[in-house]
Amino acid sequence: MSRAQQDGPPRPVAGGGAALLPDAVRVAVIGAGQAGLSAAYHLQRRGLEPGRDFALLDENPAPGGAWQHRWPSLTLSNVNRINDLPGLPMAQAGSAADSIRASAAVPAYYAAYEERLGLRAHRPVSVDRVREDAGALRLELRTPAGPGALRADAVVSATGTWDRPYVPYYPGAAAFGGRQLHTHDYRSPGEFAGQRVAVVGGGISAVQLLQEIAQVAEVAWFTRRPPEFTDREFTPELGHAVIARVEERVRRGERPGSVVSNTALPLTPGLRAARAAGILTARPMFAALTGAGVVQGPGDARPGQTEAFDAILWCTGFRFRLDHLAPLRLREPGGGVRMDGRLATRVARDHRIHLPGYGPTASTIGANRAGRAVARELMELLGA
Repeated sequence: MSRAQQDGPPRPVAGGGAALLPDAVRVAVIGAGQAGLSAAYHLQRRGLEPGRDFALLDENPAPGGAWQHRWPSLTLSNVNRINDLPGLPMAQAGSAADSIRASAAVPAYYAAYEERLGLRAHRPVSVDRVREDAGALRLELRTPAGPGALRADAVVSATGTWDRPYVPYYPGAAAFGGRQLHTHDYRSPGEFAGQRVAVVGGGISAVQLLQEIAQVAEVAWFTRRPPEFTDREFTPELGHAVIARVEERVRRGERPGSVVSNTALPLTPGLRAARAAGILTARPMFAALTGAGVVQGPGDARPGQTEAFDAILWCTGFRFRLDHLAPLRLREPGGGVRMDGRLATRVARDHRIHLPGYGPTASTIGANRAGRAVARELMELLGA
């Protein structure tokens, strides 16, 4: 019998989702995105029953993970490939055309997946903290009925990055009189019509949104270092090499780098056209902000001079959401989490904790592979 369940059968407490939330399980899976659903599938395949032996917790009100919050112009044709979840290909769940919004197509697929497999996700349930509790782990929850708690022998934290947008500090940011927003907050280019907009960041989201906004506004693109474009096809071999570099970092306890920092921006036909039109001309990062705009930095046309902008769009990435695990003190001195295990999903300091979707498994195909490894290693740990 597990430590979390040694006090007797679970007593139902108020919770969200399709079933009552028990007070103790063997495994708690936090997050119902690609990584969480994959882990739940493989735990179920190894004999654990959803809702009794493991609980799938999701703070969103509906299936779809972070995809349900993406901007409407993001379609299946311009998003990075969505890989099938194990056991049910997207086509069999009712595939959508490439022109369909990703924020509609992917949640519909995830909803069909949960229903078909009977995963019984509990939502909306937020996990505020995970603490030690007499040999088990105690999850402090917020549910529609109020605060709650769940004890577990192990935790799979598949919380992703969407809720942790990162905006770097620049002097004068609080004084800027225009609008500042992050990729996380972007909805459509129409809200910038007729304005001057500074787009900050050198990743894929930055160039996608830059192209959209340039159709209705005057744009300037600022990056910390000159963007690197490549004609090289992103082959499986290149993907494995990138993953290997990120895996080396997390196994040393360093912060994982982004994909773009390990590769370059692929020159799609759309990017070629944008370059030819002069849209993708990156400028050196500005030095500060003022009430009216930005102060041009070294290497720009007029260093030290103020340039007016109506809005600044920060496409500066996200950080992994791990704050709920802070009481367990899993971070290394440099801020990363040292990982081990078959696919570097297991926290080296505490083998009861797995982080699928962190570091080398931060992609839809990586999350699928991680789910299998997580279930295998946890079943070995639990002696099941």
